[in-house]
Amino acid sequence: MAELLAEGSPVLDLARLFRNSGHELYLVGGPVRDMALRREHSDLDFATDALPADTQRIIRALAAEMWTQGIEFGTIGALIAGVRMEITTFRTERYEPDSRHPAVEFESDIEIDLSRRDFTVNAMAIRLPERTAIDPFEGMEDLKKRILRTPIEPERSFSDDPLRMLRAFRFASQLKFKIADEVLAAITEMKEALSTVSAERIKDELSKLVTGPAVERALTLADETGITDIFLPELGALKLEQDPVQRHKDVFRHTLAVVERTDPDLTLRLAALLHDIGKPTTREITDDGVTFYHHEVVGARLARERLKALRYPNDVVDEVSELIYLHHRFHGYDDEWTDAAVRRYVRDAGPLLGKLNLLVRADCTTRNPAKARRLQGAMDQFEERIRVLAEREELGRIRPDLDGTQVMAYLGAGEGAVIGEALEYLLEVRLEEGPLDAEAAFERLDLWAQDKGIEPAGKKVPPKKVKKSAEDGGQG
Repeated sequence: MAELLAEGSPVLDLARLFRNSGHELYLVGGPVRDMALRREHSDLDFATDALPADTQRIIRALAAEMWTQGIEFGTIGALIAGVRMEITTFRTERYEPDSRHPAVEFESDIEIDLSRRDFTVNAMAIRLPERTAIDPFEGMEDLKKRILRTPIEPERSFSDDPLRMLRAFRFASQLKFKIADEVLAAITEMKEALSTVSAERIKDELSKLVTGPAVERALTLADETGITDIFLPELGALKLEQDPVQRHKDVFRHTLAVVERTDPDLTLRLAALLHDIGKPTTREITDDGVTFYHHEVVGARLARERLKALRYPNDVVDEVSELIYLHHRFHGYDDEWTDAAVRRYVRDAGPLLGKLNLLVRADCTTRNPAKARRLQGAMDQFEERIRVLAEREELGRIRPDLDGTQVMAYLGAGEGAVIGEALEYLLEVRLEEGPLDAEAAFERLDLWAQDKGIEPAGKKVPPKKVKKSAEDGGQG
């Protein structure tokens, strides 16, 4: 990012336009922090004493595109020299309960503007075009210490915007920073205020938190303050009391370990976070030990309800709940699994097969090295069986050996329930026995029709030609 501030860069050209117009321009916030950390930051944020209308006038000569969706909050967006930039008038802001948008007051001083930011490491600026550092709250020192503090008293900062409490754990996860004791204390005291924040804003912070590299530690800290009970009470419920006779692993700690062991993919991490939330409801202590029968079924339903309440998109909700529903199936795997059982697993997982297997592997958190080797070895063997069957049978596209046109012609029936039942029967045959040639498939269909009391027309037609996509190899 440092090259963006080099002499002749579009950023300095932009700053000189503001200076020539009698206004100040500062690079602020995340880009300044990430420049110090040598991290990439795709978009640039600026602060200025110019009002939005003046900003529009000043940047018009350089901007390839300009957008004004945030103009009432003082923000003008632009694409300049291929870089997305947002330029915001100095301001203070406060979020009212149940409001997605802040109440904004424009200011004329950069330090007042920086004081309203969430943490000191985000409250630094670079004055342009001089490239002079502005650091009134010792953010650079906190950056060196890798600690999160608020520029003003945390109670005042969190009153202005309660979401900042959750954002502390997001940065702890993403940047592997510590959180100052006074910040944690304020969060513990004020956590209920998060309930006034919209689900959409909480969802955005949670998504960034769970995909960070230090997610286990961040979630542990969040749980200790009690803030997760406000938006994700199912997590704290995993701290089940251990029966003194029939002990079982700590489900809460296990869950956090599984999350950190998965790849930082949002649906995979959310599935890991929620994969055992059905256990508190299904927990039973018997003479044989602790059981959680059908916790994956209950968990899938609870996860769907929670993610919908957090306003996650339907595709994320569907993927996460399906991964949870399927994640326990592998635990019954052994050498006695038939090829039919493997086909069903692959068919049910569909496009989620890769993520499902990653979740299953991450779910093995035992500290017993021998048991861990057995579980991972079983998964290796299982994936090899899938690979071999896939090469032989095109497992990725399992379908009946006859298509709807062939079934209709043979049975002499139009579209309807009977055709759907016949195709479902042929799919079951395909799963149990693998692929059949057309003649054998027609013989099976004939037996099925006789069992149903249907007199087949007996017309055998070739399969209907379907133009395949390039994804399928482009073969017609």
